[in-house]
Amino acid sequence: MPGVPPKTVLITGCSTGIGYATAIALQKRGHQVIATARKMDAVIRLREHGFASFQLDLADSGSIRQAVADVLSLTDGKLDVLFNNAAYGQPGAVEDLSRDVLRAQFETNFFGTHELSNQIISVMRRQGHGRIVYNSSILGFVAMTYRGAYNASKFALEGLVDTLRLELNGSNIYVSLIEPGPILSDFRKNAFEMYKRNIDTAQSYHRETYQVMEARLQKEGATAPFTLPATAVAEKVIHAVESKKPKIRYFVTFPTYLFAVFKRLLPDAWLDSILRSIK
Repeated sequence: MPGVPPKTVLITGCSTGIGYATAIALQKRGHQVIATARKMDAVIRLREHGFASFQLDLADSGSIRQAVADVLSLTDGKLDVLFNNAAYGQPGAVEDLSRDVLRAQFETNFFGTHELSNQIISVMRRQGHGRIVYNSSILGFVAMTYRGAYNASKFALEGLVDTLRLELNGSNIYVSLIEPGPILSDFRKNAFEMYKRNIDTAQSYHRETYQVMEARLQKEGATAPFTLPATAVAEKVIHAVESKKPKIRYFVTFPTYLFAVFKRLLPDAWLDSILRSIK
């Protein structure tokens, strides 16, 4: 937006996909972008592409504290925007998810995001302003089969963020949720790796269904109608960063708009019938 002063923006999960696309888009608009990633090779690559970059693993409290210290050292103790983007998906039927596997999903998608946000909120309260943008999902408000761990983490995140927004009223710290539907990224590739690691398909009641799911997870390119590139999410983040009045929620892709309407209008049994048909 014309006349918007440059801001310092911290983004998690920038190795590929939404995080990387958003980092590029914001940098092109003159903002100081600090791009983090879980793996050091991704951090090195980001630095080679001109970003200030630090390692940040949301499943590790020590890593979070170190990354925040590194960022604040770079920015003289200030930060205008945090974009909580990093997350992964753990596929599998709910009955096949062990306690440890479900806990691991929450450690990154929920607890780590919460811990990082709390550290940044204290910075924003001291400086008297800030914006925190959370990348949620269509699966943060409707549940789909064989995505139970991810559904649960995003449902929990949305409840936490809605509460945080109410509690930050009057603080000049604005909170927004981005809710994408299908987006082209490495999300499905990474989910397949977690599926292979953690789901015992041979012993599962759902093993025949898993065969179909495996084909979808390994397919290159879009697997669902109305899939958009990661830049579609970046456009919404730009608005949340630059607008005088950022929105509480930003829908991305037609399915997100559609299911938000279904969620409000359809009886639960009707919505269940639709959701069961989505593989």
